[in-house]
Amino acid sequence: MCTVARQAVEGISDGATVLVGGFGMAGMPTTLIDALIEQGATGLTIVSNNAGNGDTGLAALLAAGRVAKVVCSFPRQVDSYVFDGLYRAGKIDLEVVPQGNLAERIRAAGAGIGAFFCPTGFGTELAAGRETRTIDGRDYVLEYPIRGDVALIGAHLSDEMGNLVYRKTARNFGPVMATAADLTIAEVSGVVPTGSLDPEAVVTPSIYVDRVLDRSAARAAATEAS
Repeated sequence: MCTVARQAVEGISDGATVLVGGFGMAGMPTTLIDALIEQGATGLTIVSNNAGNGDTGLAALLAAGRVAKVVCSFPRQVDSYVFDGLYRAGKIDLEVVPQGNLAERIRAAGAGIGAFFCPTGFGTELAAGRETRTIDGRDYVLEYPIRGDVALIGAHLSDEMGNLVYRKTARNFGPVMATAADLTIAEVSGVVPTGSLDPEAVVTPSIYVDRVLDRSAARAAATEAS
């Protein structure tokens, strides 16, 4: 368990592929992202559902110049002006992946699946140069897993072992990302004693979680330090 944010992100190296949970700001591990900005890792590849909102969270990481490439489903929306400016200036690369494909490619990495065929994207620019196959009369595109060096995810609660439960839409990509990274770091709103969580409610077992940051404790520690 970590109560200091900078300790939670220690060891994330330049050039790392970082899976970042969140659907917009729902489930976005903003405290961990702020700590990563302070930590200084650069040249990162970020895999997330979108390319940041406003000027906080993932958008702040982009604005700090730490990201070389974004892999996402929704790079442009009304408040994605940070990414939009960087992309138009040629300062960041982009790989667009349909949302279902993105989730399944991450899940495949966690499940040890080498590749899979999916119909989404066939016949479009997204399939250009990709292997395709017709199976039972339907056309498919070969998709490869997306694995991360690190996953930064947000959950509702953790117990002292690192078992995680989520709250509503904040669940989104967190569970699959936790299985698909070499190092999984979870930001939670609170930590409860082991045995307090209903086992039937645990979505991410502790075996997939390496570090847990208690957001409330981290903010209290930061306030005290200042």
